[in-house]
Amino acid sequence: MNDNPSAFSGWRAMLFGTSAPGSSILVRLLVGLVVFLPEGIQKLAFPEILGAGRFAKIGIPYPDLMGPFVGVVEALCGALIIIGLFTRLAAIPLIIIMIVAIITTKVPILLGHDFWIFHLAKLPRYGFWSMMHEARADFDMLLGCIYLLIAGAGVWSLDAVLAGQNRPILFSGD
Repeated sequence: MNDNPSAFSGWRAMLFGTSAPGSSILVRLLVGLVVFLPEGIQKLAFPEILGAGRFAKIGIPYPDLMGPFVGVVEALCGALIIIGLFTRLAAIPLIIIMIVAIITTKVPILLGHDFWIFHLAKLPRYGFWSMMHEARADFDMLLGCIYLLIAGAGVWSLDAVLAGQNRPILFSGD
């Protein structure tokens, strides 16, 4: 075991440290509170509509396993992002979920037909503009999670407290 205190503080800074301003709490609230926490809960509360039933309709393998699994991951990681704890780690599975969502639901809309094992939703139109319309929230969440992975939770977070960064920074120029 490494008894070097600077090794622990380097690890702690890498995991919990943040270069994000205090205003990044808005990104955390958008990603965690507005989307992932409630969507995860709904996948568990309404499995036929938003969880396993929807996953089966899309063509996701093992929908009875994947629906609740994704619901729990979304709710748990969304809650962690809201409070700003393990933010970078919580962003990783959410990035994966968003990439899968884009591939499984938006690529078929773009192509206008089933893609690989994933089924096309019934929509009034297909192609690039239809896909862009349907994917706007997915791309927003993907970019928000990538931002949190890169910049961290911001100084108004539990991550910042654990990293020893206590000075609130409202704007990046502070």
